[in-house]
Amino acid sequence: MSFASLDFAAKKKRTKRDVFLAEMAAIVPWSALKAPIEPHDPEVGPQGGRRPFPLSVMLRIDCLQQWCNLSDPGTEEALYDIQSMRAFAGLELGRDNIPDETTILNFRHLPEQHDQTKAIFAAVAKHLSAKGALLRGGTIVDATLIAASPSTKNEAQKCDPEMTSSKTGNQWYFGMKAHIGIGAKRGLGHTSGVTTGKVHDAKVMHNLIRNDATDRRRCAPHRRMP
Repeated sequence: MSFASLDFAAKKKRTKRDVFLAEMAAIVPWSALKAPIEPHDPEVGPQGGRRPFPLSVMLRIDCLQQWCNLSDPGTEEALYDIQSMRAFAGLELGRDNIPDETTILNFRHLPEQHDQTKAIFAAVAKHLSAKGALLRGGTIVDATLIAASPSTKNEAQKCDPEMTSSKTGNQWYFGMKAHIGIGAKRGLGHTSGVTTGKVHDAKVMHNLIRNDATDRRRCAPHRRMP
């Protein structure tokens, strides 16, 4: 490690970037992402020339560029300026060369040139499915507010007792709330219900979620929820 890396490692506070990059280094399936690109990774030619950067380094730099929304020149400058990004990429400023913007550009286009983007996406989808983090079924639950008049200028001189107030963001609404369950696979609504406006979505979620693999009902009737 260089003196700069030692000073960085000795600092007491971990920034949000440090925490994020540490998590990404641990959970991203690097070997699965490298596999489709590796056969097309450039090597040193018979005439010699500058040795190409390792595939693992360039792959991590490409991820940094996407996560931080950086241009090719901006990525090069960030690698010079930010120690945490260099550490994530496996580069040491006092020991390693930093890829220039042209090198970063060429690597970014490498999967496109060899039609490997679909293979990379498939590898990521397979990894997420194995971890149970990719939604392929189940029920999507949402609610919408049905506005009513809060006026008491009527014969009873009071509001409808079934209507209550609900806050969304900084805005208050008065009325009822419609809760809807939608099948994640086909995007069709299969269950719905209505409550007073103050009822939180989580309190009626058990009435909306169903197991599509075992539930044979095509569509549950519209009903008022407790």
